[in-house]
Amino acid sequence: MLRSCGDYRSGIKENRMLRISHKAAAEFIGTFALVFAGCGSVMVLERMPGAISPLAIPIIFGLVIACMVYAVGHISGAHFNPAVTLAFAIARHFPKKEIPAYWLAQFGASFAALVLLSFLLPAGSTYGATIPKIDVIPALITEAVLSFFLMFVIISVATDTRAEGTMAGVAIGGIVAVCAFVGGPLTGASMNPARSLAPALFEHRMLDLWIYFIGPFIGTILAAITYEWIRCDPKKQNAKGCC
Repeated sequence: MLRSCGDYRSGIKENRMLRISHKAAAEFIGTFALVFAGCGSVMVLERMPGAISPLAIPIIFGLVIACMVYAVGHISGAHFNPAVTLAFAIARHFPKKEIPAYWLAQFGASFAALVLLSFLLPAGSTYGATIPKIDVIPALITEAVLSFFLMFVIISVATDTRAEGTMAGVAIGGIVAVCAFVGGPLTGASMNPARSLAPALFEHRMLDLWIYFIGPFIGTILAAITYEWIRCDPKKQNAKGCC
């Protein structure tokens, strides 16, 4: 039986919504893993002294991101970060209409992970909140710079066919770990509003939260714009040095 035009359009819309729901689910799982493992390691450090080394925390953040990139990167793009999602959209590598679904999944996963961690672990005062140890403006600049490097690596390996795609997880996880080692003592090296919002609410530390929204958004957007500027035009096949 032939379907009407309205039925056909309805079917397309249903398929599109199904695809968005799959992507959002992948983002939820990846972000949940990030917060559960990363913030969970911080919570374990405080609640169970000696069970984990402080030096392991940056490595844990980097490793969980690397694993999740390989696990769901082919489904959702493995953003796990509202600032990364917006930067991709501004660089025209991601549809703007899908931003709300990604943001809902990312922020929702962060809260869900902390709720589960609070249930599983003994009571404590730390939930992995990112707290600046330096003055406000230097902290803002630090978060912006760290987020710039994170997004610069992400957009290069994710959107440029000349990059070594099979190493995407290693590259992205590696830059997360490096930034955590360098920026952790200064700001907590969030680079991710979703990673910072839920812990801040659980710890009632809202005063400096704006740093972990504005810094990452500025840094990731600048990185996306910068990479789009320095990448060569694929139409110019004989351009030296980049094509």
